[in-house]
Amino acid sequence: MWAASCLASCCAACACDACRTAVSGISRRSARIAYCGLFALSLVVSWILREVAAPLMEKLPWINHFHKTPDREWFETDAVLRVSLGNFLFFTILSVSMVGVKNQRDPRDAVHHGGWMMKIICWFILVILMFFVPNEIISFYESASKFGAGLFLLVQVVLLLDFVHGWNDKWVGYDEQFWYVALLVVSLVCYLATFGFSGLLFHWFTPSGQDCGLNTFFIVMTLTLVLLFAIVALHPAVGGSILPASVISLYCMYLCYSGLASEPRDYECNGLHKHSKAISTGTLTLGLLTTVLSVVYSAVRAGSSTTLLSPPSSPRAGAGKPLLPMDKADEHEEKEKNKPVSYSYAFFHIIFSLASMYSAMLLTGWSTSVGESGKLVDVGWPSVWVRIITGWATAGLYIWSLVAPILFPEREF
Repeated sequence: MWAASCLASCCAACACDACRTAVSGISRRSARIAYCGLFALSLVVSWILREVAAPLMEKLPWINHFHKTPDREWFETDAVLRVSLGNFLFFTILSVSMVGVKNQRDPRDAVHHGGWMMKIICWFILVILMFFVPNEIISFYESASKFGAGLFLLVQVVLLLDFVHGWNDKWVGYDEQFWYVALLVVSLVCYLATFGFSGLLFHWFTPSGQDCGLNTFFIVMTLTLVLLFAIVALHPAVGGSILPASVISLYCMYLCYSGLASEPRDYECNGLHKHSKAISTGTLTLGLLTTVLSVVYSAVRAGSSTTLLSPPSSPRAGAGKPLLPMDKADEHEEKEKNKPVSYSYAFFHIIFSLASMYSAMLLTGWSTSVGESGKLVDVGWPSVWVRIITGWATAGLYIWSLVAPILFPEREF
């Protein structure tokens, strides 16, 4: 008994030392990756609790105070929402506290990049506390999450448009034949993948002998938008490039597939329903991994994107110059302290707040359960329409990015 206690104490001490060492190794440059890691941890915790926490939550009187105990899926959804709410509050508090940080002299700059042990403890406490809040608050958060998740998807679309336009401008800016050929090759590959993908969608989601008019409409509508992208981009008045049009076309076709694949597994027009038993675990893993990668990219990209945000302040000529000259060492130190931040800390954390809502909707099938859908990530009719509408929104924003400079030539876009 004494030996077991000593062994447990040693293991706990080693774990604490390892955690402290890992936290102390986080530098300014790796801070954003550390926040992404913390968010990924929250997704893993949500996934695990969704699978195992239901029996325990059924015994908590402040959660299960109903006359008739809800089914297991209700408690699974509730567990995910409570973890998501704790995550949302953590990043929202950080976002509010970082409003107005302009340079590295601000003490809050050190808070943003340091204090990781305290941050992890606070995050853990917030998540635990969420399991003691009333069901009414969780219900309200569930409704709000649908809007927050929509905003996150909109941010993703804007980031994608920023990325493809930047990619095209960079290659065209080289003004060399090699890069023009590379641009053409990538565009052709994207278009071949787009039309090949559309053929698979017709094969998978419009089976013969079934009335699948809705699925056919989704696929044909996406193909129509693909053709419209090329026509508008290559119009002489627009003078656009084929590369952004091809990449956006492939992305819209992917969103169409994602929407159709989210249809309930017992829907006769869903060609994947025959394999639902075999792919349920794989869908969970792939869906969770895709979510993590999507959120990480959006957060890091938003933290450095010049389209969505810019640093709160920029150096101004002659601003803040001392009345008396300083020696070189002091002058260098002063310049480092007055160096403006490279991205908006507040907006960076807001991205994670919205991503917390988005991931909660994915893990709960947008808080609906149809048949076996409760065991899969992002399955159900709300998921279908969210994906399809996101594709249409992407198309609308892309076309707007092409025609807006013509309609409003006096404005900068």
